[in-house]
Parts: sequence; C-alpha cells; structure tokens
Amino acid sequence: MGYRLRITTFVVLDSIIVISAIFFSYFLLHPTLAVYSLPTLILSAITLLISHHIAAYYFHLYDRIWSVASVSELLTIVYSVTISIGTASLMQYAVQKDVYFRVMAVTWMLHIIAIGGSRFTLRVFSEQRMQNMHQKKNRALIVGAGQAGTILAKQMRQSINSDLIPIAFVDDDPNKQKLKMLDIPVKGTIEEIPKIVESHAIDHIIIAIPSLTKKDIQEIFQHCSKTKAKVRIMPSIEAVMTGKLSVNEMREVKIEDLLGREEVELDMEAISEKLTGKTILVTGAGGSIGSEICRQVLKFKPKKILLLGHGENSIYKIDMELNENVSLETEFIPLIADIQDRSRIFDIVSEYKPDVIYHAAAHKHVPLMEHNPMEAVKNNIFGTKNIAEAAHTFGIGYFVMISTDKAVNPPNIMGATKRFAEMIVQNLAKESETKFAAVRFGNVLGSRGSVIPLFKKQIAKGGPITVTDQKMTRYFMTIPEASRLVIQAGTLANNGEIFVLDMGEPVKIVDLARNLVKLSGLSETEIDIQISGIRPGEKLYEELLNEDEIQNGYIFPKIHFGKANPISKEEMEYTIEMLPFMTIDELKRALVGIANRENFQMMNKMKML
Repeated sequence: MGYRLRITTFVVLDSIIVISAIFFSYFLLHPTLAVYSLPTLILSAITLLISHHIAAYYFHLYDRIWSVASVSELLTIVYSVTISIGTASLMQYAVQKDVYFRVMAVTWMLHIIAIGGSRFTLRVFSEQRMQNMHQKKNRALIVGAGQAGTILAKQMRQSINSDLIPIAFVDDDPNKQKLKMLDIPVKGTIEEIPKIVESHAIDHIIIAIPSLTKKDIQEIFQHCSKTKAKVRIMPSIEAVMTGKLSVNEMREVKIEDLLGREEVELDMEAISEKLTGKTILVTGAGGSIGSEICRQVLKFKPKKILLLGHGENSIYKIDMELNENVSLETEFIPLIADIQDRSRIFDIVSEYKPDVIYHAAAHKHVPLMEHNPMEAVKNNIFGTKNIAEAAHTFGIGYFVMISTDKAVNPPNIMGATKRFAEMIVQNLAKESETKFAAVRFGNVLGSRGSVIPLFKKQIAKGGPITVTDQKMTRYFMTIPEASRLVIQAGTLANNGEIFVLDMGEPVKIVDLARNLVKLSGLSETEIDIQISGIRPGEKLYEELLNEDEIQNGYIFPKIHFGKANPISKEEMEYTIEMLPFMTIDELKRALVGIANRENFQMMNKMKML
C-alpha cells in the first residue's frame, strides 16, 4: 500500500469510527434521550472529528507500522482519543454549561475499541501471514539469551527476508533457565545443545554472544559439532549499531575462529617509530605473508612501500589493492625482481635505501623442495644471502627474515635451507651496523600451499580429504596475527636474534579436516577422510625450538627469544662455496647435518658428512 493511499485509508476509517461512535452512544442510551440536545451532539461530533485528526497527526497514528504494533502504540491511541474526547466535552460545556458524561464515556470506550481494534487487526493478519511464512523457514537455536540474542530473535521474526525462525535459546546463566524472551523459551545450557537440537528439529545454531573469546567459540563449537545443524555467528552489536552490518548478516564459523587466539596488544609507539614516514622493502610482497605484512605496515603510514616479488601477477594484485584502499600519503613502488639476482637486488637497495627490510621471499613447500633441492638452495640460501648482504652493505637500519618452525631439527631440504639462511643472518649481525633478526613460526591459516585451501577444494569436489597420517600435528596461526607479530619482533631486533612466535597448542591435521567438513555443513559420512601416508621430507610433529634453545618466558607477549647458535663464519662460507658443486645426496646430507648440529668436518674434494 502506497504512503498516500495508506494515510487516506486511515483518515476515512477513523472519521467513520469517530462520527459513528458518538451517535451509537447516543442511541445506546435511548431511555434518557430527552436529557440530550441533538444539535449539541452534532456539534460535539464535528469537534470530536477535528480534534481527533489533530491529535492523530500529533501522535503519528497514520504513519506507524501497525503490523509490528506493541503496547506503546496502544498508549498513543488512548492519548489521542482521550484528548479528542476532552476537547469535545469542553465544547459541550462552553455551549450549554453541561457535559454529557455518559455519552462521552461510552464514546471514549468505543473509540479505543474500534480504532485500536482496526490497528491491531493489521498486526493479527501480519502475524498470521508471518506464521505461515515461518513454517517454511529453517528452525534456529540461539546461543545467548542476552541483549544481542534478543535483538537477533526480534529481527528474525520481523524480517521477511530472513530464512530463519527462532525456536529456542540456550544460555549458561542459571537465572534465565525456563524463562521466555519474546515468547521464546530458554531451553537449557550450552552443554545441552545436542539434546535440544535433536528434540526441537533445529536446522541452524546461531551464536549471539558478542563478548565471546576465541576459546569460548571453540568450546561452543565442540558441542555444536555433535549435531547436524549448521553453525553461524551474528555480527557484533557495535557493527550493527554503527550500520556496518545488519543483525541478519550472520557469518559462518570460520576455521580461524577454532584455531586462532586472542589478539595481543602491540607496542604501537615502538612500531610507529620504526615505520612511520619511512621507506619499507618487503620481499615476496605478492605472497600470503608478504602481502599481509604490507597491509599491516600500511597502517603506520610509511613514506614508501617497495613491493618486491618475482611473479608479476601477484605483485600487480597487491599493488592494485593497496592503491585502491588508501590515500596517496604512502607511495607504492612495485619491483619485479628475483632475489637470486645479486646485482639487481644490490641496485634496488642502493637506489631506494629502505629503512626496514622484511624478507618474506622463500620456497616453502616441503615435498616440492625435496624433488627440487637446488632450487631451495638458490632461493632460500643464496637469495637470503643477497638481500641480507645488500642490507649490510648499504647500512639499512633493520632486516627481519621470515623463517619457519621447519628449520628446527629438519629432516628435509626446505627446513635445512631456512636454518642455513638464519645462520647467514646471525653471522652478518656480528659485524654489521644493520640490526638483523629472524622470526620463526608455524603454518598460517589460508596461505597458499597450506593444507586448509587444499582441504576446502577436496570438500568442494565431494571428497575424499587426504590426510598423510592420523598422528600428524601442526602449529597454526592466522596470517594477520603472524604478520603483526613479525612487525613487532622487528622492533626488538638488535644482534641476530631468532624470535619465535607463540603458536599455541599443536593441532591434529585429522581434527582440522573434521572441523572443516563440519563447517561446510556436511558430515564424515558424506565426505570421506583417507590416510595417504607421509610425504618425502615430512615430520609427524613440528618444533619451534630445540631443547637447548628454549628460554622461559616472553620478551614480548607471544614472542619468545631463542638461543639458536650458528656455525662459524668460516664453515658457513666454505659450505656456501661448495654447495653449487655438490651432488644432490651430498647437498641434502650437508645441509640437514648442519641444521641438526651433527658433527661435520669440512672436507676436501667438495665432500661433507
């Protein structure tokens, strides 16, 4: 119904009610008709009609949405009718010094019944229509019977576009048990979710507690995962109130919610001192970690960010993204270069003289590097040597190398080359004015080549998911968290430190696969999980530090300081000199042996134990 037609309809309807009510009251009291003056009643009706429309305009009786009317709307009708009846009564007294109290009292009552009834009839029809629509909607269980859950339930009921209808709440507050919120019962606690889902045929579970920590979400999901219901999370109240999101814009639970930790508060002042107004070089800027470092660095308003990478497409993408989302306070310079090209790297560092270098470029895929060991050597060792020595040569302030947990006791060429790269940085730090550091951490969620994108593709194809071993465990953290902590660790760099990020508890890969299946709305009966066997170079368990490297406590929240010691400069230089001439077997034995601190001796004729 259009706005003008709606107004006209209500005006005509109320006019009929107002005129009819006073004369109906008049005839209703027919035994005493003689005491009333008909001309006075006609004048009263006219006064009543005019005053009602004025009061109705003031109280917005014509432009309210009556399909969602509540007690407050009923009160506005009472106020409007009372004022109009009072006005007509004053007119009666002014004309004949008398008020027809009985007629006006009955008229007042009829007005409220008829006008209120006409409005609330709309609500009844609306609710009936909504109820019919609700029968076709998915049944939802809301976790949290607080303010957020109540707002969500109300929106779900009133929204035509919502595909959910709230059936029940669960809440751990004992004071809310067996109560009703918006006529929706609180059926039990979070622990009882599986039982409630089954008994009430729930299709969706909505988590509506904005104050939840990541640990809380993980605990709730453990109960939800025992059901076949899909799980979603409502946006924060702040996001709703500020208009960024609507209540109904619920998101799926992400694997990051189940594996991530609470964000650590960074030392913004220390980071700003190192980055604001400075020139920052990021190698591997098109990769998962490198690109996120660029995004995080950008928040501190550097003068320039040098986006260095070998792949033109990835550098083009991050360059376009950064240029679209910020003002021109920061200049972005895309640089297509291979870190193995020593002269090119030296030219870049010489020309731009960055204040800080974040070295994220590396080959990281373990099985792939087992088949291509010399490529790992050229990129991870010689490439790191080039960029680190360029930093030393041109007096760059800070150099932060991105390392990996696979550099600890590596049985594989990738981990061994990364540990050797750490040693290059550590040895340079002993004689350089540049403050060098390396930062170790485990797997990051969603990075290219990580297990999660692979699992998602396998699920999308209908399975099976392939897990190498039932006992396989890995450390995980989100890309933004890892990047922020890398930037923070860079402010602590002084003399070739190996910083180790707190990765939390290791996660079984098979459990990760099961959670991803559940998050996809499927079950293990629909998506099979197969054990494929450990691949070349893989370890069942990853470590972040050797036993003799571990130092208790943090030097900053979630950042440890490791005591990893490098081989001597002479041994390192000899090894680097010999690497290009080794056979593949010699290469693997030498690098893995060095990384694992096995007793090795420099041998003539290009042979090493």
